[in-house]
Amino acid sequence: MPGGEKNLRLRVAANIRRLRRALNWSQEALAHEAGLHRTFIGQVERGESNISIDNLELIARALKLDACDVVCKPTKARRLKDI
Repeated sequence: MPGGEKNLRLRVAANIRRLRRALNWSQEALAHEAGLHRTFIGQVERGESNISIDNLELIARALKLDACDVVCKPTKARRLKDI
């Protein structure tokens, strides 16, 4: 796998975990809100699963965000918003 793809997957994984924790949600709570399985959320957060665009959108909607907020590098403004 080219390095860029893995880096993006790990960035998405870290963003989902950071955003979920900012809401004080468990993986199970996020899974419930997104209509996905808890173990899948864990796999995504560890960067083990290659997430589809459809599932990315489900997770973003559950977090009340746009999908680009889950994919993009967090900016200082976004990090402050999550605190």
